[in-house]
Amino acid sequence: MITDLLAARSLMAMSLGFHIIFAVVGIGLPLLMVIAEWRWLRTGDEVSLTLTQRWAKGLAVLFAVGAVSGTVLSFQLGLLWPGFMAWAGPIVGLAFSIEGFAFFTEAIFLGIYLYGWRRLSPAAHLGAGFVVVLSGAASAVIVVLANGWMNTPRGFRVLDGHPTDIDPVTAMLNPSGLFQVPHMLLAAYAATGFAVAGIHAFRLLRDPDNPFHQRAFAVACAVGGVAALFLPVSGDLLAKATAEHQPSKLAAFEGQFSTESGAPFRLGGIPDLDQGRLRYAVEIPYALSLMLYLDPYATVTGLDAVPREEWPPVGVVRTAFQIMLLAGVSMTAVSLWGGWLWWRRGSLVRSRRFLQAMVVTAPLGFLAIEAGWTVTEVGRQPWIIAGVMRTAEAVTPMPGLVVPLVFFGALYLFLAAVVVWVLFHQIGASPAGKSARRNTEEAWGDALAVPVVGVAEKPE
Repeated sequence: MITDLLAARSLMAMSLGFHIIFAVVGIGLPLLMVIAEWRWLRTGDEVSLTLTQRWAKGLAVLFAVGAVSGTVLSFQLGLLWPGFMAWAGPIVGLAFSIEGFAFFTEAIFLGIYLYGWRRLSPAAHLGAGFVVVLSGAASAVIVVLANGWMNTPRGFRVLDGHPTDIDPVTAMLNPSGLFQVPHMLLAAYAATGFAVAGIHAFRLLRDPDNPFHQRAFAVACAVGGVAALFLPVSGDLLAKATAEHQPSKLAAFEGQFSTESGAPFRLGGIPDLDQGRLRYAVEIPYALSLMLYLDPYATVTGLDAVPREEWPPVGVVRTAFQIMLLAGVSMTAVSLWGGWLWWRRGSLVRSRRFLQAMVVTAPLGFLAIEAGWTVTEVGRQPWIIAGVMRTAEAVTPMPGLVVPLVFFGALYLFLAAVVVWVLFHQIGASPAGKSARRNTEEAWGDALAVPVVGVAEKPE
């Protein structure tokens, strides 16, 4: 039987898992869009203009659904976890206010960008796009910093069970959040880049000479590939911070049951909670101590250092971490391969094997993000604020939470189906044939005289 606490946690997890896809695209897709427009303004390449307009349409659809799901998530935060909001509201309220400002800035300038083609100068229009890029990233930064505070709370003292001497700036600049931010931003750019590149790689396998898909593939590969190359660095720094500030979480996702000097790094394995060990794992001797502390004989804290009732769900956390690790390593490997191909051949679109690899790895970025947030949130359990407030203390006393769980599950499935249908019919459909000059004139009117370099191919 599902308890109200489990139903509340499941509902929040489902809402966050649904919303984060749109939030990630809202971070990554504006950058692709702006790069394409910048290239068009610099070179007069009409394919880049068509690409910019296509991505802008897609961003509009995804942003609208993301705004709805984000609003639902905000309401659920207050309705499902009133104990948390009452206690932590004075501390993280500033962060949520700034995030709201960043969101509205993104929405306003996205509207200006979408409806300003014939009303703004080319430089002002491109500038509006840059504001969308920056405000989308800023919104993510603030949310991640607030979440980091839940992992390593700072900026207050507890007096008679209530927070006092509150410093919201110190709370925002908490150690977990400062390391989570670069990892999340890189993950967003990598996930979006790989997903978009995979879509166009699939089309290039059928039509390798299509200039629209070639250009889109090149831009998406550049953004996603570069971000994926830096992800292991940010992940390593975040793991070191977790070992220092949240040793039980690190022990859970590393499968480290016992405090150990010269701890090995373990691949795979099945957690055995009764025996307190990881069965069938492949161990690399001393590797975990070396990675965390640059000392092969350093001591790594295990789950035995905390009471059993404070252990997070080890099986869930360990599995999610392994999925995230495998997906991230795969993306990094494909990025290194792509860099080598570009260096040797100057092109990626002529390698069918690389295109096939991009199709296969296209969803891995989003899979890694979902798994990474599972590690972050489930790995903090049983605390909603680490060491301060348990999740069970924050949940609403309202019974019957299974009903909204089923309702919102159906709602999210419906929204997902609508998004796929709209994107396929409005964004994926081939545009009517237009000359390059007509395409330019429809975008800018007489505001810009771009040299016409030829007739744009119809993207399929």
